[in-house]
Amino acid sequence: MKYYIIAGEASGDLHGSNLIKALKIKDPNADIRCWGGDLMQQAGGTLVKHYKKLAFMGFLQVITSIRTIFKNIAFCKEDIANFNPDVVVFIDYSGFNLRIAKWAKENNFNTNYYISPQIWASREGRISKIKRDINAMYVILPFEKEFYEKKHNFPVHFVGHPLIDAINNKPTISAIDFKTAHNLDVEKPIIALLPGSRKQEVENMLTIMLSVTKSFPNYQFVIAGAPSLDLDFYKPFLKNAQIKLVSNKTYDLLNSSYAALVTSGTATLETALLKIPQVVCYKASWLSYQIAKRIITLDYISLVNLIMKKEVVKELIQNDLNTKNLTYELSKILENENREKLLEHYYELEKKLGGKGASEKTATLIIKNV
Repeated sequence: MKYYIIAGEASGDLHGSNLIKALKIKDPNADIRCWGGDLMQQAGGTLVKHYKKLAFMGFLQVITSIRTIFKNIAFCKEDIANFNPDVVVFIDYSGFNLRIAKWAKENNFNTNYYISPQIWASREGRISKIKRDINAMYVILPFEKEFYEKKHNFPVHFVGHPLIDAINNKPTISAIDFKTAHNLDVEKPIIALLPGSRKQEVENMLTIMLSVTKSFPNYQFVIAGAPSLDLDFYKPFLKNAQIKLVSNKTYDLLNSSYAALVTSGTATLETALLKIPQVVCYKASWLSYQIAKRIITLDYISLVNLIMKKEVVKELIQNDLNTKNLTYELSKILENENREKLLEHYYELEKKLGGKGASEKTATLIIKNV
């Protein structure tokens, strides 16, 4: 069969690549065309557009890039029509994908959505578009099934979280080997800094994260460099010898770390599944935050706390994210008593996520539903 898969971010590229691998095992003749990144291409998809050319963050940047966005939408529709797939698979990236889904359904393409738009967090009214335009939905968070089926009478499949497979399938490296390979101090424990993957996001987060380093001279701080950003971008943040950068090795970095400061997003869940104590950070521009505050209806911003339905990890948001508060909260998770309690919550979290096999389950259902 012919599959057209659309992912627009680094996380979508990761999960899309594992989905492609699963599809090719179950359908050896699969012809897959995709929007995504290097991982999806390496897995066997024909890459049409790289996510690096699609990343627009913040309301102002979206507005100023509107012509490019509409050009991408028009090109995507044309490319799907020319390829004529048996199924179109959308992976997260809702602003773009829901627009394509409307057109695809109107043109009689089979529309499948893997990794639901977060309509449970904001703009819940989008459920009408999903019910109209999506043939099958595969959700990865346990509370999403209840949200769709009980609240909105829209049947979905809970397949488990693909991060569990991504983490379990990745070869591990010891902390000493990791430090040696990246010219780090083998004696000092690592505090990982995960400031995000987009330029504006990283610029917002890294300065405040780095402001705590003087208070922790017995630790070394290592920035998780995003694959979408090059070394030159990070150079201004590396003037202090205590600060290091390791790019495109986030899992290895976290596995070798004692604690982490993490920008809100999927990375908070990755950090928890790798059993690393963390402080969750979020700070946007004043305008973006004011708009987001009015449309997001959640008690928490981190997936860890949302899934657990209580505060398991500390969240420092907007004005609360400052050097004093971040220093205090980081100090807390470096203490053994707090770490042990946090790790207990992490193991409970993993059980709630449904175990291994999300990619295989999704691939099986996609093929079955065509």
